[in-house]
Amino acid sequence: MSSVVERLFARDASLWPEGNVSPNRLGWLDVAERMRSEAAELQAWAASVDAAHIVLLGMGGSSLGPEVLRATLNDQRLTVLDTTDPETIASIDPADTLFLVSSKSGGTLEVKTLFAYFWDRVGEDGSRFVAVTDPDTALDELAVDAGFSRVFRNPPDIGGRYSVLSYFGMVPAALLGLDVEQLCTRAIEVDREAAAELGVAMGQAALEGRDKVNIVVPEDYASFGLWVEQLIAESTGKQGKGCIPVPSTEVEGGDDRHVVALELSDVYDLGEQFQRWEIATAIAGHVLGIDPFDEPNVTESKNNTNDVLDSLPLREVETFDGEVDEWLRANVGPGDYVSVQAYLPYGQEDSLEHLRRGLRDGLGGAAVTAGYGPRFLHSTGQLHKGGPNSVVALQLVRRTPAPSVPIPGYPYDFNTLISAQALGDHRSLVSHQRRVLRLAVDDVKEVR
Repeated sequence: MSSVVERLFARDASLWPEGNVSPNRLGWLDVAERMRSEAAELQAWAASVDAAHIVLLGMGGSSLGPEVLRATLNDQRLTVLDTTDPETIASIDPADTLFLVSSKSGGTLEVKTLFAYFWDRVGEDGSRFVAVTDPDTALDELAVDAGFSRVFRNPPDIGGRYSVLSYFGMVPAALLGLDVEQLCTRAIEVDREAAAELGVAMGQAALEGRDKVNIVVPEDYASFGLWVEQLIAESTGKQGKGCIPVPSTEVEGGDDRHVVALELSDVYDLGEQFQRWEIATAIAGHVLGIDPFDEPNVTESKNNTNDVLDSLPLREVETFDGEVDEWLRANVGPGDYVSVQAYLPYGQEDSLEHLRRGLRDGLGGAAVTAGYGPRFLHSTGQLHKGGPNSVVALQLVRRTPAPSVPIPGYPYDFNTLISAQALGDHRSLVSHQRRVLRLAVDDVKEVR
């Protein structure tokens, strides 16, 4: 095992198939050391921010790590806004708020539209904005031209889902009042050998048919499942292979399960877990023989959304009007899993978890995951299209549109955007011969 760890930390690209993108994606291996050296300066800057509220505008890798930290602390000052749902967006009060615009590429559609909306709401005041992005992106240039109060330029050799220990995670951590040095120290001191063994076991289990990774997280750290689910799914779900993460606060048995129980005693343990799972996931990719650093089907879904938006008005797809349980029982077989994809307002987490467990139990213990759209398009969406054809997707869309929330400078509103994302993803799933049921509801509790 030590030789594999040594090769990983020596940045040996031959660990993965020829042509992999690892040569410019391994900066996460030592970024915690850089962040630890900058911890005091980061925290001094964060202490100088006197805004009553902070809203992070981001998607995928730039948002899920911060959301784990926020939720674990139950912090009410920071809001992680990673949705295009108009009702959720309209609920944000921009008064006395600092906006953290976070995007690796600097061109993510969701972040661009969210920025356009709030830029207009605050009267184009750059002092109310901070950017986290790679150097020389469109966001970097915009932030300079618009007079943002600060621009954090991240090391460009780190992919989004591996970026939690970089500025993308540590800037929000500092704003949350966390000790950044301690968080990074826990990451640096991770047992690398044990992390690699975790990755080997996860990859081998998937090859043997136990490809559902039941990650059992303590109740107080349940939000960790959001981040680790993205990391594993987007990294390994390709070429018809993949480890299918099923985070839960309880053990879920089954012949297709590989169970990993986590022990966390304080928020700083998350630093160790972030680095542990990044190492494990990279090694699982080695075992599976895939590139754990690319995301080909994420780009596909983005392109489909753009195609829908380029041919407005929207062409509606028929929704199901029958018994969901009956349809699922007819379509879910041994080894399959159900993915509940809710293009609905935030604030329904408890209902989604209740639905997930209810579907699981009603299907005799089948693996079921649940998440919000379009959030999952930048994470588990890669697995749904590129991984094993064992997914059965339950797409939940609004029955009654929310009041229009226009996007300044764009020819459509947020209602249209989130609808286009759902339609684009539906098109992607169908093109990959995935089983998908589209259901129109106004509330998760309506699903029966």
